[in-house]
Amino acid sequence: MAKRSFGLESAYGVTCVFRGQRRLSPEEVAHDKAGERILEELGVDAQGRLREAGIAADVHLFKNSTDPAGRSSGCRESYQVGTHGEFSRLADMLIPFIVTRQVICGAGKVLPTPRGAVYSLSQGPGQSWTGASPARIRSRPLINTRSEPRAGGQAFRRLHVAVSDPNMSETTVLLKLGATDLVLRMIEAGAVLPDLILDNPVQAIGEVSLDVTGRGPVRLADGRELSALDIQREYLARARDFAGFSGADAASRRVLGMWERVLDSVETGNLDAIAREIDWVAKYQLIERYRAAHGLALSSPQIAQLDLAYHDVNRGRGGYYRLLRDGAVERAVRDIDIFEAKTVPPPPGRYRQAG
Repeated sequence: MAKRSFGLESAYGVTCVFRGQRRLSPEEVAHDKAGERILEELGVDAQGRLREAGIAADVHLFKNSTDPAGRSSGCRESYQVGTHGEFSRLADMLIPFIVTRQVICGAGKVLPTPRGAVYSLSQGPGQSWTGASPARIRSRPLINTRSEPRAGGQAFRRLHVAVSDPNMSETTVLLKLGATDLVLRMIEAGAVLPDLILDNPVQAIGEVSLDVTGRGPVRLADGRELSALDIQREYLARARDFAGFSGADAASRRVLGMWERVLDSVETGNLDAIAREIDWVAKYQLIERYRAAHGLALSSPQIAQLDLAYHDVNRGRGGYYRLLRDGAVERAVRDIDIFEAKTVPPPPGRYRQAG
C-alpha cells in the first residue's frame, strides 16, 4: 500500500513536588516514544539542577490529556491527504470512526462525576464543542477542516484530528494510527461505506467514553441507533475487504488482526485477552488490582495518583513502564529504533527538511 505522512502531537503535563507536598510554581510510533525519551531526559536534568540549587524537588512529566483537577492539555493527530475531492465529505465519513474508536485505542481515565467516580475510555472527549470546523481554538472541533497544505505544494493538505488520547502503549498507538489510515484510504479510494453519520457527534463521543462495554446506543442522523462496537465493526469489515483488494502489508495485517481481537474481547468482556496491548484496559486492570488489594474506592486520592502515575514518562517510576519491566505489555518498536528516532526525523517531511 502507498505511504502516508503522519503527525502525532502530544502535550505533557509538568509538576514539581517539594518534599512530597508543596508544588513549585512552573514559571510513526518510534518517534512518539522518542519524544517521551527526550522529555524524560529534560525532566531528569531539571531535577538535577534544582537539587544543585539546594531544592530537593521531584520533577514529573506526564503524557496525558488532563490532570486530576480537569485541566486539559491534549493530543492531536495529523494525516496527509490529497486535495482532490470534497474535504467535508471526508470529515463526515471519518467522524463516526473517530467518535467510536475510543473503544479500541482510548488511554483511560478515572473521571469524577456528580454521581461519583467512573472509569472512562478516553481522557478528553468533553473538550470538544463541535464535529468539524475550520476554526481550531474558538470552536474546538473533533476535526479541523481548515485548508493547510504542509507538503507536496498544493497536491496535499493536512487532516487535523483534534480529539485524541496520548497513549503510553506502543501497540495502542500502532492500532490508532493504522486503523485511521486504513479508513482514510478507503474514503480516498471512493469505497462504498455505510451511512453512519451521527446525529450529535459531540454528545456521542461523551456517551461512548463512559461506556466500557461498547454496547450503549449511539443515535445516527437517520434515527437509527447503533453501538460503538457496531460502528467499529462496520469500518473493520470494509477495511478488511479493502485491504484484501488493494494488498495489505505486514503492518496493516497486524492492525486488522488487533482491531478485530479488541472488538471481540470488549464484546465478550474478556479484557484479559487485550490487556497487554490496549492502554485503557491495562490501566483499568492496574487500578482494579490496586483497589482490591487496598480496599479503596474509585474516588480515593490514591487512585487519582495511580491514574496519573500511569502516564509518568520516567521509566524508573511510571506506572506503564512498571508493567513494561514486568513483561506485562507488548511492544511495537525496539529500543534501538527509539534511540535513533530521537535525532533522526521520519523521511520525508517538513521536519527533516527543516533540519
